[in-house]
Formats: sequence, C-alpha cells, structure tokens
Amino acid sequence: MLWLLAIVPFVVAAGLAVARPRERRHLAYTAAGTLALTLVLALAAAIEGWSAGLVWGPMLRLQAELVPLSAVVATTIPAVALPITLYAAVHEDQRGITRLIALLLAFVGAMELLVIAADLLTLLIGWELVGACSWALIGHHWREAKKPAAGRYAFVMTRLGDLGLFVAAMAAFAGTGSFTYTALAELDGPLLELLTAGILISAAAKSGQVPFAPWLFRAMEGPTSVSALLHAAAMVAAGAFLLARLHPVLGPVPWFGPAAMGIGLVTALGGGVVATLQADAKKLLAASTSAQFGLMFIAVGAGYPAVAVLHLVMHAAYKALLFLAAGIAGERTGSFELAEMRYGRALPGIAAVTAVGSLALAGVPPLGGAASKEAVIAAAGHSGPAVAVMVAIVGALSAVYATRFQLLTYGRGEREAARSPVRLETAALAALAAASLLLSAVWVPAVHSVAAAWLGELSASKVWELVVSLLAVGVGIYAGRLLVLTYPALGSTGSAAALADWLGLPAAVHMLIGRPARAMARAAAVLDDRALDALPRSAAVMGRHLAALGGRFGELLADGLPLGLAQIVGLGGNDVRRMQTGMTQHYYAAMAVGTAVLTFILLWGAWA
Repeated sequence: MLWLLAIVPFVVAAGLAVARPRERRHLAYTAAGTLALTLVLALAAAIEGWSAGLVWGPMLRLQAELVPLSAVVATTIPAVALPITLYAAVHEDQRGITRLIALLLAFVGAMELLVIAADLLTLLIGWELVGACSWALIGHHWREAKKPAAGRYAFVMTRLGDLGLFVAAMAAFAGTGSFTYTALAELDGPLLELLTAGILISAAAKSGQVPFAPWLFRAMEGPTSVSALLHAAAMVAAGAFLLARLHPVLGPVPWFGPAAMGIGLVTALGGGVVATLQADAKKLLAASTSAQFGLMFIAVGAGYPAVAVLHLVMHAAYKALLFLAAGIAGERTGSFELAEMRYGRALPGIAAVTAVGSLALAGVPPLGGAASKEAVIAAAGHSGPAVAVMVAIVGALSAVYATRFQLLTYGRGEREAARSPVRLETAALAALAAASLLLSAVWVPAVHSVAAAWLGELSASKVWELVVSLLAVGVGIYAGRLLVLTYPALGSTGSAAALADWLGLPAAVHMLIGRPARAMARAAAVLDDRALDALPRSAAVMGRHLAALGGRFGELLADGLPLGLAQIVGLGGNDVRRMQTGMTQHYYAAMAVGTAVLTFILLWGAWA
C-alpha cells in the first residue's frame, strides 16, 4: 500500500498524457483529486505505519517505510502541491497546460518515492526521477531557446552533485552487501566517511547550497507554479530531508557536523545578501530558498534533524505562497522587476494574504516561520554563542528581503491591475496563508510538546538568543523599508546588480570549471581527430590502395585463368577435330602409333 503514494500521481500523470484533456476545469479537478487522495494515503500510512518491499533480484530489494520525519514530509508534499496545481491549472499559459499538470503530478510522485525510500537503491530511483521532472518543468516553454538551456544548466549542475549519491551507494554495498538504511549502521572507517561525503555533496547540490546555488536562478525560467513547487516541497527539499533522515548514520562521523554547518552558514549568509540586492521578484525568492535551506543544514549539523524538518514544513507553506503571489504580480507587470509592481491598492486581498507569507519569512512571531527559525538559532547555540549570533544575522537578512518583497510587490502604489485574479488563484493563496497561520500553533506549549514527541528533540531558545533574534528581525524590517524608500530599484544596475548574481559565483564556476572543461573537451577532440582517428584513417587509405592494386592484378588473375583455360581447351578441341577425317586408314595409323608409344613406356618402366 505504501507504494501508492508514488504510484497514484504517476498513474494519473500518465493518464493525462494519453487523454490530453485541455479544459482547465477538468485539469484542476483531476489534479486536486489526485493530490487529495495522495494526502489521505500519506496520513493513513503515517497513522498505520505502512511499509512495503519489492524484490527486484537476488541481491536487490526495493524497500519503503515511514519514520516520523519522513511521514511529516510525505504529508507536506501533497498538501502544498494541491493549491499550487490548482493555481497552475488556471494561471499558466493554455499552450502545453496538460503537459504541465501531468509533469507536476509526476514530480510529486517522484518526490514521494524519494521520501518513503528505506534503501539507497529506491532513493536513487526517486532522486533521478525528481531531477528528470525538474529538467522537463524548467524547460516547459521549450520554444524559447533560453528555457530549455536553463533546464539543461540546472540538470547538469545537480547531476554533478548526484554523483556523490552513487558513490555513497557503492560504498554502502561494498561494506554491507546491502543498500538498506538499517544496514548502514554496520559501516565504519573509510567506507562510512565516503558514504557521508557523497550524501553531503548530493544534498548540497539538490538544496541549492554553495557552490551549487546558482542553478536555482536558472530554474526561475520555468513557470511560476513550477518554481513554487520546486522550492517549497520538491527537489530543493530533497537534500535537507535526506540529511535529516540519515542523520543517525551520518552524525557519528566527526567532521560531518562542522561541514554541514559550514556549508549551511556560508549559503545562508550569502543567500541573504544576494536576496537583499535582488531586483527580480522570483530570483529574490530563489536566493531566499538557498538561505533558508542553509538554516536546515545548520540544524542537522548541530545534531537537531527534527528542527530542520520543522523549518522545512514552515518554509514550504510560506514560500509556495510567496511564489504564487509573485506570479500574479509578474503577470500583470509583464516582468518580475520589483520596482515595476506595487499592486497594494489594486489587489488589496492578494496583498493581505501575501503579507502572511512575508511576515513568516521575516521570522515575525507568532507565525510558524518564526518558531522554526528560533529553534534553528537555539540548535546552533549548542555549538557556541558565535554560531547562534551568525544565524540571528541570517534572520535579520531574511527580514530585510522579506520586507523589500512585500513593499515592492504589494506595497501602496498607483499601478492598476489589468484583471483581477480568478477565484482559484485567490483560493490557492488563501489556503497557503491559512496553512502558515495554522502552523503558528507550534508556539503553543502543548502543540510544541506533541511536535517534539513526534519529530524528535526540538531545541528551546535561551532568553538572550530570543532577545537577539527579535532585535535582529526588527532591525531587518526597518532596514528593508529604508532600502525600499531610498533605493527602490536596488540591484537593477551597477555593482549591486553584479553582486546580486550570486556574488559572482556563476562567473567563478564558469571560469574555474566551465572554461577548463571546454578546453579539455576541445583538446580531447583534437587528440581524437589527429591521433585516435589517424590509425583507422591510415588503415582506410591503405585498404583503398590495396583494393586498387587488387583490382588490377586480381581481375587479371581471376578473369585470365578461366579465359586462358577456355582458349586452350578450344584450341585443343579444334586440333582434335582435325583428326576426325572419316578415313579408316587414318584411324588405324593413330592406333598403331598409340600402341607403339604405350609399349615403349612399359618397356622403359621395366628397364628402369
């Protein structure tokens, strides 16, 4: 039964691809019904403790199960995807809308398979399917050359990191003879460290951590609904979830905690600066995603995987809301330039629900985003006060760019909306805002205790950490408002625009990896043409010469021999014919000569 969490979305996606219904209403109802069923199945699986297995071969068995952490994520995925797909069905372009909805459902199915996996082989299948779906979704508008190019960039960048997961799987099988998560406890020494390094690299690539972060900007070429699902509950969430899921295995490795925290902290700070300098609404949110998942890496590295999953759930609700809100504003502006929006007067209802997501992103209590961020600060504090302060600075940057996003997209302005959002668009945003508000209940001690009992230990903030964090949020909101008033077009031109492109990281990647790789490819091509191909080319030339030579003498030999023999036989026949004179005396004479010759031969032989 547990396989149904992945099978149901895939089957419906395949059905849509075959039937190809084009009416938006039918697509919306089909997608909503599929995801609602998946959500019910996830809840039933979590309550009943479902597990599943599939024998693939003598040594290969696919396994699935739900532990508390994976049950929470498995439930979150369809819950967040449902309003996103409803929004997609009514908001995105009519051309290719069926394919888009089918791919979104397949994306959910792939992510569910990844989450329920209980062995590295099943994980790899889900991991690869998620990557393939993201490639297809980012390049959905394939007629525009830059869209599929962006999909290829994101696919190759994440595939580079995915190699680590293959290395991890090989290390696991070499050390235990099995791919199951339970068998990983038997690993030790170099194989365990190899597995840990491979998983950490793959997780960093999928979750947009440094140095893989720039692919999230390229992913913004996809439709808004794709960006929302990709950043909220699929693909990007896979890396942080995997670290939390396998923390019991990875945690004992001495360098894992500092490495995960280092990656997360660098990405969170860098992503915060990049988001603050962004002039594009979707790229601001993309940089924010890297930063927020950096916080999850910090929590896992500090030894609190439950805190990471708690922040993942909170982030999924408010980030999906903000992306959909950006899509509504961007459609009316014709671009995602923040300075060109300000639809607060024209769309006050959308502005109000968007504010819920912005406040959650900023970490303003009592919203759930604030609770999970404070838990991350408390978790980081166990590694030292300096780390907690750095995370609080990350929170201040979150408040800065969340304030910029809210005031520039739905602040008070004179812009008029070309049309009002349709009912399902508004409903999708309202549902996600309601989810963010509902998740605020985690501040209530009784709810917090239940969450801790289900997920695991949730770190409690010290008084000074809470005070520093709230002061940082206040300063960030003030700074964000000041930037909007003073530099509304910040990041559009000049040095700020250069820094907004991930602090020059894409250029560095191109210089250090892209250009050397192309140079090596060109050198390999020259070597292939001039050296490796020289031997077969020489052999071909020699073969042609031998063929020509054979054509000259071979024809003489092959044709001359039978022709010559035929001529000799013909001449002999002519000579023999002359002997047929019809005169009896000639025949007697020939017989006498023959008899004499034979007698001579016999006598010669006897004498010899």
